[in-house]
Amino acid sequence: MSTDSAPAAQEPDRLITHAAQPGLAALFLAFARMSLAGFGGVLVFARHAIVDQHRWMTAEEFNETFALCHFLPGPNIVNLSMVFGSRLRGIAGGVAAFTGLLLPPTLIMTVLAVIYARFGDVEVLRRILAGISCAAVGLLIAVVFRMMTPLLKRMDVVVLVLMLGVFTAIGVLRWPLQAVLLVAIPLSIGATCLMRRKVAA
Repeated sequence: MSTDSAPAAQEPDRLITHAAQPGLAALFLAFARMSLAGFGGVLVFARHAIVDQHRWMTAEEFNETFALCHFLPGPNIVNLSMVFGSRLRGIAGGVAAFTGLLLPPTLIMTVLAVIYARFGDVEVLRRILAGISCAAVGLLIAVVFRMMTPLLKRMDVVVLVLMLGVFTAIGVLRWPLQAVLLVAIPLSIGATCLMRRKVAA
């Protein structure tokens, strides 16, 4: 059996070759599919489509882009659609991805809102919504672990310490998000610059 495929299988995520850049129609359709499949949150399906299915980004690039979008005001996935589309196809690409993400669910939610206004007091419907919320939490936890994989593979102590520090500050100690970010962002940028300088040296 040939061993040529072994090194390729062990390559880090950052070395995965990118697929050809999509056109505006492809961006629109890709984000429309994400939004229509995104029960419990589009992030799970966005990462799968962008990284695993189409290979438009590596796992590390997706994490970096999503981190930027997370610190911007507004919904994270909406920010991601604009940043990602603009990165590949300029402003027109951002608009195409943004429209694909929001147009289909907006139409569906308008119809569902009318139905809910009429039948929202039905007990069966409330139970269904409670079950869906549990599945949504599970999906979110799953994608968080997948996004952590590239960081854990590198096993950078500084990265892990910063990640645990932010989690502890916000999730456990309940410190204000804005105050934590004002400290964490400069520290993260500084640590990344130092690590890259060491690698370059």
